Amino acid sequence: MTKDTVVDDMDTPELPANLAFLRRLVTVLTIIMIGGVVTVVALLVIRLNADPAPLPLPDRITLPDGTTATAFTVGSDWYGVVTLDDRILIYDQVTGTLRQTVILD
Repeated sequence: MTKDTVVDDMDTPELPANLAFLRRLVTVLTIIMIGGVVTVVALLVIRLNADPAPLPLPDRITLPDGTTATAFTVGSDWYGVVTLDDRILIYDQVTGTLRQTVILD
């Protein structure tokens, strides 16, 4: 082999400055995007596996003695409270009086 046929790493030409900058920029942006995707996936997994925090029952609602609320919902002019003993108590939103009691089977 002659000296002309041997290709060395030292013989390869360097990239132009703007092309080297673009190469570094693409590499940095790729790393940042991978980190962002990993962060979003981790946050979704953490958030979806967390137990939902129960909303507190408003102070103005007074339940009958011995009942415990498990759910609360608001309608147009009423609000409903589901109790631990499988009853739905419907209250008037303006006056706060009990309108109806629904007993579930």
